[in-house]
Amino acid sequence: MKQFDVAVIGAGPAGQRAAIQAAKLGASVVVIERLPTVGGAAINGGTIPSKALREAVLYLTGFRERELYGVSYSVKQDILLQDLTYRLDHILRREVAVMESQLARNGVEVMFGRASFSGDHRLVIDRGHEKSEIVAENVILAPGSKPAHSEQVPIDGVRIFDTDQILNLREIPRRLAVIGAGVVGLEYACMFAALGVRVTLVEKQEQLIPFVDREIVEALIYHMRDTGVLFQLGEGVDSVTIEGDEVVATTESRKRVCADALLYTIGRVGSTDQLGLENIGLGSDDRGRLTVDDRYRTSVPYVYAAGDVIGFPALASSSMEQGRIAARNALGAPTDGVQDPLPFGIYTIPEISIVGKTEPQLTRDRVPYEIGLARYSETARGQIVGDSTGRLKLLVHTETREILGVHIIGEGASELIHIGQTVIALNGKLDYLVNNVFNYPTLAECYKVAALDAYNKISGYAVYSTLRQAA
Repeated sequence: MKQFDVAVIGAGPAGQRAAIQAAKLGASVVVIERLPTVGGAAINGGTIPSKALREAVLYLTGFRERELYGVSYSVKQDILLQDLTYRLDHILRREVAVMESQLARNGVEVMFGRASFSGDHRLVIDRGHEKSEIVAENVILAPGSKPAHSEQVPIDGVRIFDTDQILNLREIPRRLAVIGAGVVGLEYACMFAALGVRVTLVEKQEQLIPFVDREIVEALIYHMRDTGVLFQLGEGVDSVTIEGDEVVATTESRKRVCADALLYTIGRVGSTDQLGLENIGLGSDDRGRLTVDDRYRTSVPYVYAAGDVIGFPALASSSMEQGRIAARNALGAPTDGVQDPLPFGIYTIPEISIVGKTEPQLTRDRVPYEIGLARYSETARGQIVGDSTGRLKLLVHTETREILGVHIIGEGASELIHIGQTVIALNGKLDYLVNNVFNYPTLAECYKVAALDAYNKISGYAVYSTLRQAA
């Protein structure tokens, strides 16, 4: 029976980083992955596939160039599903090869099969045709998550899909119903709408992505409606049926949404149901999630958990860092933990990225703030890339001049956000953005424009106050 210092269940973003970190600390490490390849849901149906598909859609449709060449511009007129998946397959092969190389280079053993606890420190790996058992001093659980299902929605992977199955479409549908307007639902709705698909988005809540700045969300809704997306907000789905060649979603108010295919995107649940947690006295909540402390340790002292399985924020980026820190904690190595503030990237069309506080949070906490706004159209780079509607919004403390939040919609938002993240993390002031030089022409200049906008407003308060006192 093999023995290891660390066993990691799951080879997704959290598991891979945990395994490599543990190996770099000199531990003997094994990663156990239930899927046929490493990468977890991020490679096999989640993060990378959807982002690769988005890039293929933007390129083949010529979407980025339409501001310059007109709305009818397209690189390819009749886009087939094979055109989209060609790029995707190439990227996935390369990404899997890179991950396999990293694990091998660090001496991490990889086992494929379904892992479950048979007792304390003991794991059984079921490969289908055979089983084996290992012993591990420490275990890091990073099994990821899977799409949540509903009895009202008979997902079959043929016409009715969850987010792990949507790339198995046989052809691009003329009409698509998307049930659930969370981050993933919005991303896929934007992609298919850019392809010319008539998308109907059904969401039970009245307000979309409530953690995002309202002005940014309103701009996204405007863009989505401009590409033909129809919103049915405040509508729950009562049933989904197949009627002839159509998929029909009936809402609670008895509306009928007819489409050629349906995507169900109502959340995800932790993949913990087959881990045998009961054999070590560990339990999960009703959505399969595990509770951990600030060291990512569960109630069982030698078992740690990271990634989607511990819930919010459930981002690939944060999961990687959680896995790395969990491994360090398991082996007694010093660590500072995940650092705030966390950036969020939403790969809609146009993309959105945010970091720090929102206006409602600052209002609730009675923090005095001012807004600095820059429009891409005010920069030469915005004109060059053909994005005249993007914008960057700074939230600045009117007294201390600290940068409190950054909210961006437009081309490159998820890259630009890291400038704001750095300034906030280092307790930077508005003056840093005002007084420093940015390359020209770049979209990063928006920070300078927005900073000057806020600076002039705040300076105006000071001048007005001085004049009043003098009077």
